Amino acid sequence: MTVVPVTSPDLDASEISWFAALCSDDYRYLGVPDGALRSSFEHCSDIVKTAEASGFRNILCPSSYQVGQDTLSFVAGCAPLTSSINMLAAIRCGEMQPIMLARTIATLDHMLKGRLTLNIISSDFPGETADSAYRYRRSHEVVQILRQAWTRDEIDHQGEIYQFSKVSADPARPYQQNGGPLLYFGGYSPDALELCAAQCDVYLMWPETKDELAGRMRAVHERAAAHGRTLDYGLRVHVIVRDTEAEARDYARDLVSRLDDEKGREIRQRALDATSLGVSHQAKNRDIADGEGYIEPHLWTGIGRARSGCGAAIVGSADQVLSEIEAYRKMGIRAFIFSGYPHLDECEHFGRLVMPHLATCSLPEVYGRVPKATPATPLGTGERR
Repeated sequence: MTVVPVTSPDLDASEISWFAALCSDDYRYLGVPDGALRSSFEHCSDIVKTAEASGFRNILCPSSYQVGQDTLSFVAGCAPLTSSINMLAAIRCGEMQPIMLARTIATLDHMLKGRLTLNIISSDFPGETADSAYRYRRSHEVVQILRQAWTRDEIDHQGEIYQFSKVSADPARPYQQNGGPLLYFGGYSPDALELCAAQCDVYLMWPETKDELAGRMRAVHERAAAHGRTLDYGLRVHVIVRDTEAEARDYARDLVSRLDDEKGREIRQRALDATSLGVSHQAKNRDIADGEGYIEPHLWTGIGRARSGCGAAIVGSADQVLSEIEAYRKMGIRAFIFSGYPHLDECEHFGRLVMPHLATCSLPEVYGRVPKATPATPLGTGERR
């Protein structure tokens, strides 16, 4: 049963995405650094190329100030290395002058021939501790300016934070039409929900129980309806999939077998979003989990012991993972951003065991943003088991 109305109610496919570990968040054993998995252009671009070869339709390229690759530079470098996968680039609103950001994004969109999507982030910057309401107002204005740059001849914005009068938008027209790249957004506070409801296209959630997710979707839908809008919904979640449930659970236990709790706290606390409301909900998941860390039969919170942000994984056999995806789809979730440890290995497991049984799509094509009239056709030909 669909929990809320969605932008794509008749879509019989899902946007299945993977994750490029730009922020040095790649391990064989959680919390134990491995030089071979350290963030580098070579390693992270290998993840992108493997995901594309496995049939994933999008890949999240995250942003961090402490470690790893610069997101937009990395996306630009991957443009000539890929041909079909979309790049979901995280942009921190306010770190770049908005009109210059609009031009940068438009350039990337042309380099990728419309294979660009954006993850809007409203976090603090290094050395900054800004009021949450201010950060979301800043993001709201940045997105308004981006939209003007992508759709109008001139930018005319008189806001609390930014003021521009009749600035030419000619250099900032993106490859994608009808509004520019799709905007994905995740946040839990009232200000975050308002920003998403008014400005964004896909609301991203971190893993919680299905009842909690359904409640979040209803809350966002109510905010969006007040603006005369409907959204699509996405789930950012880790995954461990093997031929059998026993193998998957064994791997989950092994993944945290060398984790020192103090090291895990250090990893969580160094993130700029460590005190956010969303992160607190991921911590709550760990508090209510059973002795092995499960809050639902196949949702394991152990990853959150050594990671800020998304802190749980779907764990099971291919059949069980497919069933979980189908259950989320029935709730109205249309986009999935998966990841696993190590990212290359888990990408190959998921590509072999799950992807052949999923109908996949590219949301920019579904939304009609890409000029060429390419239908979103399923890549998988296997039957659901």
